[in-house]
Amino acid sequence: MTDLTADVLVDGPLPAEREALIHQALATLGASGRIRVLPPLRGATELQWLVMMTLPLQAFLGSIGSKFGEDAYRSFQNTVRKLLHPDDTPPAAPTRPIVLKDAASGLRIVLDLDLPPEGYQQLLTLNLSQFRFGPVHYDRAERRWRSEIDEAEATNR
Repeated sequence: MTDLTADVLVDGPLPAEREALIHQALATLGASGRIRVLPPLRGATELQWLVMMTLPLQAFLGSIGSKFGEDAYRSFQNTVRKLLHPDDTPPAAPTRPIVLKDAASGLRIVLDLDLPPEGYQQLLTLNLSQFRFGPVHYDRAERRWRSEIDEAEATNR
């Protein structure tokens, strides 16, 4: 894998073990990361995500799928779950997702806590060039990754 670096934005200070988890997960997947904490937001707007990682997504996902296979996607899946809900008890309220953002296009992929294994598997071979606007999310009913904004744009042409 090429040397990939992710810019990791978090919504507040992280305990040392969660920060180590992010670094370890990125290293396992062949990348490194710079973690930055966003300053507190003023006003009523709240961040819609918990963690946002910005990196060259197609290269990152393709390398995981082609070089690391089954173990890498499981590691990636477990890391996302631990970050979204570290204590393994069911959340009392809906959790905010982790977002992967492509450094070149700005396209965002939303990873929810309940993303099924098939969603992770599909993600590793997902052709990001099929999406223009995003955000891209996994539709459990349709069992595929999709962007509702792209779909609406295509029907309006």
